[in-house]
Amino acid sequence: MPHGRAATPCDTDLVNDVDALGPELQATWRREIPLAAAIGVEVSACTSTELVVRAPLTPNRNVHGTAFAGSLFSVCVLTGWGMAWLALRQRGLDGTIVVADSRIQYRKAVTGDLLCRCRVDAKVLDRQLAPLETSGRARIPIVCTIDANDKRAVTFEGEYVVQRKTARNEAE
Repeated sequence: MPHGRAATPCDTDLVNDVDALGPELQATWRREIPLAAAIGVEVSACTSTELVVRAPLTPNRNVHGTAFAGSLFSVCVLTGWGMAWLALRQRGLDGTIVVADSRIQYRKAVTGDLLCRCRVDAKVLDRQLAPLETSGRARIPIVCTIDANDKRAVTFEGEYVVQRKTARNEAE
């Protein structure tokens, strides 16, 4: 990081100029996935190996005053998608990202803002993304978690498929 510049919400050691990645990811969600704006997701922090996403409880609460399961799932899916997006951007790659499979466990009610964390190993991500260059497609398993009162409340496991962008899928 250059002398005298404060850390941004999305600094990374893989790409030198990533000051705009956090806000760019948030803008991409808002532009491309209308649900993201409705549930109020925002990038709280990100590095080359971790993405933290926050969503306020108020627009995501259920009749019990706790976080709605659908919102918990949505925040996890968006966080995993965001980590895949960041991984591509940090490596100078481009691709279409979709969640192909997922599993979620709800263990504890969430009574405050939703804070979703996704941590990855950069070397493992490099290996998982390698087929994108050769076959045009890669699979990335991603785990996201939400804690409540210092205890695991939600564990989400998603498999994201990244397909190299072509003229055809850019037009879709």
